Amino acid sequence: MPLTTPVTTPVANPVATLGVCVIIAARNAARTIPAAIASALREPEVAEVIVVDDASTDDTRDVALAADDGSGRLAVIRFDVNRGPSAARNAAIRASRSPFISILDADDFFLEGRFRRLFASTDWDFAADNIMLIRDDAAPDLAKVAAPPFAAEPEFLDFERFIDGNISRRRVRRGELGFLKPVISRAFLERHGLSYDENLRLGEDYELYARAVACGARFKVIKSCGYGAIVRADSLSGRHRTQDLKRLADADLALLEIDSLPERSKAALRRHERHVRDKYRLRNFLDVKAERGLASAAAYAFASQSNLIPIVRGVATDKLDALFRRTGIVARQQIPPMRFLMAATNAANE
Repeated sequence: MPLTTPVTTPVANPVATLGVCVIIAARNAARTIPAAIASALREPEVAEVIVVDDASTDDTRDVALAADDGSGRLAVIRFDVNRGPSAARNAAIRASRSPFISILDADDFFLEGRFRRLFASTDWDFAADNIMLIRDDAAPDLAKVAAPPFAAEPEFLDFERFIDGNISRRRVRRGELGFLKPVISRAFLERHGLSYDENLRLGEDYELYARAVACGARFKVIKSCGYGAIVRADSLSGRHRTQDLKRLADADLALLEIDSLPERSKAALRRHERHVRDKYRLRNFLDVKAERGLASAAAYAFASQSNLIPIVRGVATDKLDALFRRTGIVARQQIPPMRFLMAATNAANE
């Protein structure tokens, strides 16, 4: 296992046993991490902020340390070898003491009052809120972004709803429930022996949430917005490798081995596994074509019907989409400056 070298500002806050530990896995995030840390330290419920510098080649570690507010709540751990977000988060969870854990991506931020709203009730093991998605070139002064007055409209996710809510659809803006960033009960994780799957660099949140709900987690969602996500073309989630898709599909197969899952839950998992596996087969076909030529790619496609159908469908759809855009039949999809992961009702309208 790669060595980790801790570089710390000691976590010495005496209320650490009562609050939230915010975990930030970071790689080459020097430009954005000060705002992320500041938004976490602003929240009175936050007892610890643990940054894990995942072998950055820039000065992420030093910039993170410079963001310390002097409260003794910030700690920085550095990996000497890149191990991925799952390993970084697991290391931070082991190093933390707080009863609740909250994940914050290094280029995102919390809206003021987020935890006050989530802790308005404690009838949950996981509690997530709405996400404000802001296009990078339209990002305002993050310190001044306020939560919109959305009604909470609380609900609990069941297993099938969560799994089906992670199947993306063409020409529909992404809104998968795996993007949610819940506050997590440490006691629940420990009781069920749950942690992030370190084989995954794509869908690691989805896999943990799915496994938790399968273990009986009460996963509460409110429509009030407390998390801001900056949408960047160069984000890590947008640069996943083809093999990451295969590992995610394999993770669904592992979830299918949970004996206690009813058949309807397994049917949802099979739908998600097929969806991800088909994306993998298309991406792998394109990789083989680029690396070894069309003949090798055709051999891969015709090796089985399971390969051929999603490849033909995917290639045909991509070609038609490109044709429609060139001819103006379908306009190129524009990313709005701001949108929300979940549709919500303005509280003022109630």
